[in-house]
Amino acid sequence: MLELNNIEVIYDRVILVLKGMSLRVDEGQIVALLGSNGAGKSTTLKAISGLLKPDDGEVTDGEIAFMGHSIQNSDPELIVRQGIFQVMEGRRIFRHLTVYENLRAGAFTREDRHALSDLDLVYHYFPQLHGRRDRIAGYLSGGEQQMLAIGRALMAHPRLMLLDEPSLGLAPLVIAEIFKIIKTINQEQKTTILLVEQNANMALSVADYAYIMESGRVVLDGTPEKLSSNSDVREFYLGLTEVGVRKSYRHVKHYKRRKRWLS
Repeated sequence: MLELNNIEVIYDRVILVLKGMSLRVDEGQIVALLGSNGAGKSTTLKAISGLLKPDDGEVTDGEIAFMGHSIQNSDPELIVRQGIFQVMEGRRIFRHLTVYENLRAGAFTREDRHALSDLDLVYHYFPQLHGRRDRIAGYLSGGEQQMLAIGRALMAHPRLMLLDEPSLGLAPLVIAEIFKIIKTINQEQKTTILLVEQNANMALSVADYAYIMESGRVVLDGTPEKLSSNSDVREFYLGLTEVGVRKSYRHVKHYKRRKRWLS
């Protein structure tokens, strides 16, 4: 469905951020893209959705293909109309509009007459939004705003949904609820999802496949079971020692040197 083949991304014509980045997302899957801050995860999503241009970035090498057609450096509105919708980090809802108006905005690119009927679908997955449909979105809680952002994406009827850090700034119970809904949407609506996350435990609990990024490139990939059994992944991303005990990062020394995949 989606393939990134050795893409490079440069900002301001001088700053190389992605260096031979490759990944694949098959239809119907949830694929997780994991990594620390600055690894290039959000840049990868922006390269797919066409949102590099406002940041003076561009794909300078390689190919991004969606459903067999090249889309790198295409305009964002054209990419949305092909069925790719990105839920931005930090939610980026229209804070001055109501919940209902935000959801209607998500269906803006649709031409079919059944777009507004999908409101019932959104309220099915996020019943909290139904009771707050006339409330100004800026007054919602952080969890409700994240639900609204995902609901707005559903209104676009995406074939591929890009989720950028949906757990950011949320309480653990809210995170668990949102990830449960993400998995349900994938299973019931057959929506393919590329999920960028720093919460590796939660991401691996819902993903069918995962990639780990460091310094603008993929360094490990595999099924959640394979990655969860890797001793380096367990220590550096899941915070577990070899015997499964939680470990504080301040006790981990020579962090990069011990990552065998960087050698």
